[in-house]
Amino acid sequence: MADFTLTKDADGIATITWDVADKTMNVMSLEGLEQLNDHIDDVLADDAVKGVVITSGKDTFAGGMDLNLLAKMKDDAGDNPAKGLFEGTMKMHALLRKIERAGMDPKTNKGGKPIAAALPGTAAGIGLELPLATHRTFIADNPKAKVGLPEILVGIFPGAGGTTRLARKLGAMDASPFLLEGKMVSPDKAKGKLVDEVVADPVAAAREWVLNATDADLVKPWDQKGYKMPGGAPYHPAGFMTFVGAAAMVNGKTQGVYPAAKALLSAVYEGALVPFDTALKIEARWFTNVLMNPSSGAMIRSLFLNKEALEKGAVRPQGIEDQRVKKLGVLGAGLMGAGIALVSAQAGIEVVLIDRDQEAADRGKNYSEKYVEGGIKRGKTTQEKGEALLSRITATPDLDALKGCDLIIEAVFEDPEVKAEITQKVEAIIPDDCIFASNTSTLPISELAKASKNQEQFIGIHFFSPVEKMLLVEIIKGANTGDRAVAKALDYVRQIRKTPIVVNDARFFYANRCIIPYINEGTRMVTEGVEPALIENAAKMVGMPLGPLQLTDETAIDLGAKIARATKAAMGDDYPDSPSDDLIFWMEEEGRLGRKANAGFYDYDDKGKRQGIWRGVHDRYPLKDDQPDVTEVQHRLLFSQVLEAVRALEEGVLMDIREGDVGAILGWGFAPWSGGPLSWLDIIGAPYAAERCDQLEAQYGERFKCPDLLREMAEKGQSFYGRFGPKAAEAA
Repeated sequence: MADFTLTKDADGIATITWDVADKTMNVMSLEGLEQLNDHIDDVLADDAVKGVVITSGKDTFAGGMDLNLLAKMKDDAGDNPAKGLFEGTMKMHALLRKIERAGMDPKTNKGGKPIAAALPGTAAGIGLELPLATHRTFIADNPKAKVGLPEILVGIFPGAGGTTRLARKLGAMDASPFLLEGKMVSPDKAKGKLVDEVVADPVAAAREWVLNATDADLVKPWDQKGYKMPGGAPYHPAGFMTFVGAAAMVNGKTQGVYPAAKALLSAVYEGALVPFDTALKIEARWFTNVLMNPSSGAMIRSLFLNKEALEKGAVRPQGIEDQRVKKLGVLGAGLMGAGIALVSAQAGIEVVLIDRDQEAADRGKNYSEKYVEGGIKRGKTTQEKGEALLSRITATPDLDALKGCDLIIEAVFEDPEVKAEITQKVEAIIPDDCIFASNTSTLPISELAKASKNQEQFIGIHFFSPVEKMLLVEIIKGANTGDRAVAKALDYVRQIRKTPIVVNDARFFYANRCIIPYINEGTRMVTEGVEPALIENAAKMVGMPLGPLQLTDETAIDLGAKIARATKAAMGDDYPDSPSDDLIFWMEEEGRLGRKANAGFYDYDDKGKRQGIWRGVHDRYPLKDDQPDVTEVQHRLLFSQVLEAVRALEEGVLMDIREGDVGAILGWGFAPWSGGPLSWLDIIGAPYAAERCDQLEAQYGERFKCPDLLREMAEKGQSFYGRFGPKAAEAA
């Protein structure tokens, strides 16, 4: 079945309908581009056709480009992938320019055929770049619809003319939220910027406009004589200030590690100095430049292809029937339990929220009530929808209310005895086939499962805080966890629209296993006399969202001390002594517990706003005279994390390499530009990584010892995705 179909009617209107079979949302493929091009040639050559409406056969318009198309452009070009990408991109430009000019006489700008876009719903990426090339865009008054160009979020930028057209339509300043931030907006907020009209019936409105359009309606501003860029071109006084400010803003936000943002700005700046068709060629050159950068390839793979695969059940056990949750029991109405109840009720799941007494349970539900109130005030939801959400949450201390639940998530105090007691009490009430999950962040699932009468149905579901904002959920298989429990957890996470990773049980699982060494390395450097501002800024300059000291403040210093003590008690003599523990214990004694105490590694004002590094730490740990190079600090912070990711893969904690990268980016914000820790090692190469490990180990200790797996890969010249990626798995 064709992606695009063409029909013509007695009124002389041709309708091109985009409807990709077996896809819930349209995506552009190479075949689709060819079909669309053929249909445009057909209608422009047909004298009986007065105009064209491009629409969708679905309730949305399009979700963007099939990124495999970009890979095909590379592969088809053989040993010159850049040429393949550039020429393929220019073919897209030629098609959209053909639509935009619609057969007009280039000298008189007359004689063209009106082409309108009728969008029933969401239009993203190429799904907006195509309408931007038409002469009028109509979108349905659909509150669920989102319109925008989100490419920057996966490491590329709008390369099918969207960058050039939007910058020339709105000016660099007004286009920047959509181009540089990937902002997606509702139809009413897109009107006048991204689309022209918001209507009840976009196809009918588009048809009427096509039948009444004049020659003047078909000429874009940039094709008219005397066109001036809104807000000013680069050497206009106002435009000069815009571009100077934009360059500073991009470098400030990206710290220079995200190539797509800089390339986009370059395409806009250079394109604004030349005629439109030359600007498209410049855009294509920069787009090719970005696609050839290994950072962009890694981001596309992790944040689009891998993430999508995991969300669609790439690691779900085969042969298990649908396990979507109908009734959920949440044990513990604290911050985590309240957040879990909220996101579950948002997904339409009936929730029983349990705590020790009615007052505590009500406090947990109040979290959702405040969330709903805020949503109503911001216009994100309605009173009716808010009430429906809250009606799905029953807050009670009565365990009997859990009868009929098909999934329990325990989120009580992090104490094995407390968890064991509640597990046994609840299992005496719930159905025999109910899956029981613990939301522990540190305690081994296999040990907690010993309190269960059916360990096969016991699993870990680790949420990150705040639950409603964090995109990742870590699912932990205990030693005896069965496939149905895994399928249940995966189906539930899909219901609440988050991204799951499945890992085998081990202390700290995967995410915390990697993030704790990052924090420890940062605090260890403080004890060595390294300037805290250097540590924090080095981390941000390499793409970490928070420096290790700020992260420690945010998560609470006393929590770090508690984890250190518990780990030491569990590991005994195997626990490695660390100067970072001494620092954390001292901070705890000083009452500097982090943001919650308005005192930690940072000073805070009365409103909790950070005021700068607390210099009192130097009373105990004086600054040394010779400060390390920023790259040295960055490598210590990065390798402390990535080596744990390698060890997790080596030990079988990670079962799928994709989960290691996606989990790192979504779970703790590991340098998204890199595609994740394993992708970063592929970028720098296993031989160099192993050599750097040896240097770091010699200077700083055994924690940087090169894992055997990485050493072997270095000797064989292997990459992680070459050896463990999906294609390697298929070949095996």
